[in-house]
This record gives sequence, C-alpha cells and structure tokens, in this order.
Amino acid sequence: MGKGFFQVPTAINEPVKSYAPGSPEREAILAQYKAYYNSKTEVPLYIGSGEITSGVTQIMAPPHDHQHQVGHYHTAERKHVIQAIANSLEARKSWALLPWEQRAAIFLKAAELIAGPYRAKINAATMIAQSKTVHQAEIDSACELIDFLRFNVEFMSQIYEEQPDSAEGIWNRVEYRPLEGFVYAITPFNFTAIAGNLPASAALMGNVVIWKPSDSQVFSANVIMQVFKEAGVPDGVINMVMGDPVMITETILASPDFSGIHFTGSTHVFKSLWQQIGNNIHTYKTYPRIVGETGGKDFIVAHPSAKPQQVATAITRGAFEFQGQKCSAASRVYLPKSTANDILALVKKDVESFNPPGSPEDLSNFITAVIHEGAFDKLTGYIDRARADADAEIVVGGSYDKSKGYFIAPTVILTTNPHYVTMETELFGPVVTVYVYEDADWSKTLELVDSSSEYALTGAVMATDRYAITEATTALQNCAGNFYINDKPTGAVVGQQPFGGARASGTNDKAGSAQNLLRWVSPRLIKETFVSPEDYRYPFLG
Repeated sequence: MGKGFFQVPTAINEPVKSYAPGSPEREAILAQYKAYYNSKTEVPLYIGSGEITSGVTQIMAPPHDHQHQVGHYHTAERKHVIQAIANSLEARKSWALLPWEQRAAIFLKAAELIAGPYRAKINAATMIAQSKTVHQAEIDSACELIDFLRFNVEFMSQIYEEQPDSAEGIWNRVEYRPLEGFVYAITPFNFTAIAGNLPASAALMGNVVIWKPSDSQVFSANVIMQVFKEAGVPDGVINMVMGDPVMITETILASPDFSGIHFTGSTHVFKSLWQQIGNNIHTYKTYPRIVGETGGKDFIVAHPSAKPQQVATAITRGAFEFQGQKCSAASRVYLPKSTANDILALVKKDVESFNPPGSPEDLSNFITAVIHEGAFDKLTGYIDRARADADAEIVVGGSYDKSKGYFIAPTVILTTNPHYVTMETELFGPVVTVYVYEDADWSKTLELVDSSSEYALTGAVMATDRYAITEATTALQNCAGNFYINDKPTGAVVGQQPFGGARASGTNDKAGSAQNLLRWVSPRLIKETFVSPEDYRYPFLG
C-alpha cells in the first residue's frame, strides 16, 4: 500500500506540432514513414508474456498504395483466445491489488513515451495503416492518446477522492474495485487514440483486458503495444488478439468471467454483441458492463443569419478531414435558400483547391484514401446513384479510382428530397449531402433534423441570431450527444468535450471523462463501527 494521499500531475492537453517546412518534427516523421514503408513488420499475438506467431497471417498494406506490403500480422485460433482469457485472469490477481498510484505511473509513463521517443513512430504508423495526413495523425495518435492517458489518471484520482460522509462513531469509505473478471475491448480503424484508450482506460482502473483491434489498424496497434510494454504494463494485463471476429467474440462471450465490453464500431455489430450478451446472461458471474460508441449521421444546420464563409469552412473541414471517416463527420447539411448558393460556391472553391487524393507522405495533400476496397465500393455506389437519380445532383467531386489507392474525390450531393438515401444513411466517407430549405421553415427544419436519423452523435448549428441558436439548442437536445454552436461537429478534445452520443450512436458514456472510468469499477462500501453494540435492545423497547 502507498503511504500518503497522492496528488497526480495536473493534466494539460498535449500541444499539436505544426510539421511546417523546416521543422524538426517534419523531418522526423518523413524519415520514420520511409523506414516503415521500406521494411516489413511482423505483428504477433500479445498473450501474457508471449509474443505468439500462429503462422496464419494476414497482409498489411497502406490504403493509398494497396499493392505495397508493409508486413503481416498473425491471427488467433480459438485456443489462443482461451489462453488469453486464462492469462488475463492470472494477471488480475496481482494487478487488481497494485496500489493505484503505481498503475497511474505506468500510464503516465506511456503518455511521455508517446510525446517523446514514440511520437514519430505512432504517427507514421497511423499515416501508413489508416492513410491519415500528418496533421490528422498528430491530433489523433499522438495528442489525443496522450491526453486520454494523462486525463484518465486525473479522473481516476478524482473518483477515488469521492467518499461518503461518516457519522459519530463510524467511518464510511468506498473503494473502487475493478470488475470481477476481464474486459473485452473492440476498437475501430479510424482513431489510433481510441484503439489505445479503450483497453487502457479499463486497465487503469485495475481491470485486465483482451483487446481486439480492427484488422485495418493492426500496424499502428502494434506500436501501442510496444509503448505499453515499455511503460511497464505487466504481462497479461492487456492481451492483443487478431483474427476472425466471430470466433474471437463467441469464445470471449462464452466465458463466465466476462465482465464488460468496451466497444467502438458499427451500430449493427454493437446491437449483435448486446444480444449475444443477453442470450448468455445466465453464464456470467456478474452482470457485464456494456459500453459502446457506434455510428452517426451528423448534421450541420445553418440559419439565414449564419455567415456563409463560416458555414462553408465548417462543411469542408467537418465533412472531408480524414476523408469523412470519423463517426462525428458532417454527413448531412441543411442550408437556407437565401444563402445556399453562396455557401455551396464557397465549398466548391475549397474542394477544387485540394490536391487530387494521394499519399499522406506528400504533406501537401489534404485528402488521401478511404480505408479499404469494401468502403470504396460502397461509397462509389452511392455516388453513382446520386448521379442517376432525378432528385439529386453532384455539385462538386464524384470521381474515384482504386487502381493504386482507394481514392475518392470529396463529393457534395445536392438533393431536393430531405429524406434522400444519403441524407439518412451513414456513409463514413468523403460524401456530404445538402438539402436547401425555405428560410421561413427554420423551425420545421429543426424538427426535420431531429426526426430524420436513428443516430444522435454530433451536430452543429450555425447562426448569429441568438434566438435561433437557443431554439436550435432546445429543439435538437436529443439528437446529438455532442452539440456544437458555430463550429464543425468534429474534433472533441479530451478534458474539454467528453465524447459520446445516444439513440443508435451508443451508450453515451463519454470517453475522455470520469463518467467513462466509472463504468470500469464496482464500488464497495465499507462501514466500520468503532465501538460495537452489545445489547440488541433499542430504547423504544424500554
């Protein structure tokens, strides 16, 4: 046990480096990119103390150059998943008893490693694996992951400080125990920070974790594991397995020791997992915690008082950064008739100023590739449909080519139908659909925004009229867990904008806040009486 009430270092958001020409970070990232790109990386299964090579492998290739191999990763058989469960439960015996400040030190060290010697590595790996520009990699895999690690430690200390009152002669105290069993973390391709945070946040609170990263993110997930190992995360506390998601998930959810799932991914998959957990409920020793952040059909609604240039910039950045592959990306836009032509002309000017989609190694590129061929084919199908449909037209973009990389030009669709398919279907790519409303129908349009989607993740209102802003804030209170006024609906910062949505967008447990960490503890109240009664009789019996 530690001896003292320890104050953790104050968490401060990691500054974003510029990567401007001539800067040392620019030289470092380009050198590391070339080193990774021109070598072959082998990623093992991380189970307990072992780095296991199963011999059954999958190729890793950059989305922007899909014929070029940067290595391969090993996939798990069922026996490996069972082994990971056993190793995690064995590791729990020591990890759950480790003083909290020792766990804190490990993850604070991980943050410092990413901020320093691993910064170029994790950013370059993200650029290659997920085809992110250097800026998108920096704000994600470096800064946001560092922020998660640092702020989670601060949130943990705040949680532990929350204690009940005590009456005369007794002492009430709460200990925040880890869950009994192990946590299953499933992470997406699009954010390296999420991939690191989902297992790390549960582990910080004393839990052990089996982590399955996305097949498309294994290259950068491997760097995360290297950081965790160097930071001192004990063997078996975080186990990383890749392979058949159905087999891995069925094996894990069949274990009586399964105690929770930390998930980011598609709504369909999350609902399926919830159903499986429900079907297995009589198997488990405890009711599992189910925490998930899923899809979005995120909106920008502009009032006639909004400034056209500001709306255009919110659309261009919100819809097209990282090729729109953010769960928070602007995907549907509602513009007033009085300013719609001006706004669309400005967006078109922005898009036409981009370089053609290309490699993130060229730091002048704003747009690179979508993640894989499946995404490419789905998105181009919607583009072709818009080109053919009578109630839609393509304002700008619409071209695509997958001969070298999965490149899709940023595309703006204009529709006369507020319920057009791309106004209501999650696309997850560089395609945004615009509907123009009559200025007098502002209030009706807010009702349309609220009722047009099963999702409720992010959204933005653009206006200078404060009455309009207030009306929108009230009318749209249930359709966005993160609501933005006069800004794009993306870019939540840890410690500033806790992130998550409701409806079909997830459980709204707010990653980047103490609310999320509370899901990974099972509090125990301890009441200690200093002088115990020795007579059962109460005064009323007198």
